[in-house]
Amino acid sequence: MALGDDRRTVTIRNNHTDHRKRLRRRGQVKLSIALIIIAVLLVVGIYFRVDEKFLALYESYQSGKVAADAESEDASAEAEPEVSEPVPAETEEEAKEPVAAEKKDVSVIVTGDVELSTYVQANYDAAGIDGVIAPELRKKLKAADVLEINNEFSFSTRGTQAPDKQFTFRVDPSYATILTEMGVDVAGLANNHVLDYGQEALSDTFDTLTEKGIPYTGAGRDMDEASGLIIKEVDGKKIGFLAASRVIPVTSWDVANSKPGVFTCYDTTNLVSRIQDAKEKVDFLCVCVHWGKEHTDKLTDYQQPNGHQYIDAGADAVIGAHPHVLQGIEFYNGKPIFYSLGNFIFNENIERTVAVKLVIGEDGELKKIRLIPAYATGAKTQMAQGDQAAGIFAYLDSISSNATVTSEGVVKEN
Repeated sequence: MALGDDRRTVTIRNNHTDHRKRLRRRGQVKLSIALIIIAVLLVVGIYFRVDEKFLALYESYQSGKVAADAESEDASAEAEPEVSEPVPAETEEEAKEPVAAEKKDVSVIVTGDVELSTYVQANYDAAGIDGVIAPELRKKLKAADVLEINNEFSFSTRGTQAPDKQFTFRVDPSYATILTEMGVDVAGLANNHVLDYGQEALSDTFDTLTEKGIPYTGAGRDMDEASGLIIKEVDGKKIGFLAASRVIPVTSWDVANSKPGVFTCYDTTNLVSRIQDAKEKVDFLCVCVHWGKEHTDKLTDYQQPNGHQYIDAGADAVIGAHPHVLQGIEFYNGKPIFYSLGNFIFNENIERTVAVKLVIGEDGELKKIRLIPAYATGAKTQMAQGDQAAGIFAYLDSISSNATVTSEGVVKEN
């Protein structure tokens, strides 16, 4: 029995020992699991904090890199920047936009004589601007970056009519809206009609045009204003306009003799000097001259030598008015002279006329010349089409010395 008791005692002791071990092991396992969980949580937390920092640094690096690439691209239009990763399409377009804007061509349209006769006024009263200029033609005029006209009348209700003058022109200032609705940007006043109703009416003309935001040249309150250069800046390019007249009825119209008055060029010295000064300030210079003999396409003996003088002085284009009909086109030293564009808006009927569109490139060079053919019936000026347009181009081609006018109205030097 003693031996059996011993065995039972041993067995009981062994069972007791295993239970305590198991409890200790369980405690150790639980502690280990807890420590592992804590360690994992710490590692995950540290990972995300470090990852955020690295992400922020990476984004900052990438932003700096894109900015640096953009600066490099702006600094050199021709050099391709070295980029490790493709630049997004939007960034490329944004980078190219300023370059495209700088290279935009500038269009300048110049018309012939504009006189808002009673016929024209009646059309405007009845049908608005569409009664004066057909919509298709007006759309072309307004599409130009700069539109210049020869304003051959005074805007006024005052003044005394010039004695012994067959035709005198004066228009109520309320009709100045015709010019703004046409899109006129510059008005030339150097002609033989702006003083038809005296200096009061001419002064009113200055005020009316100024009120409408239309700068003028060719007449003024003094010599500086009358001979002043008008500059229109378009996309960084400066287009200049000067105007002078070699046709006035009496010497008192000359601003050198009486103020206000007209800038004249019977003696070309002053105009040549103004051209030379102006050329230093602009990229392209238009010189508009009132000259020649009325109602003939034959040039006077002074038109050609005077036109050459103005080109030599620095004019990029010389554009004539006064004859009321078309005269020929000439190239001199690569620069165009349009001896007369005829009437653009005048009385009831205009058989044929053209507006000249000059396309000027980024360096101020004349890239293209295109004519806009027109005519008027019932005091409404409209586009010439088809055979009528072809006839106008063919006629101008036939009376031009060393210039060719194509069937599309493009003017080229022979």
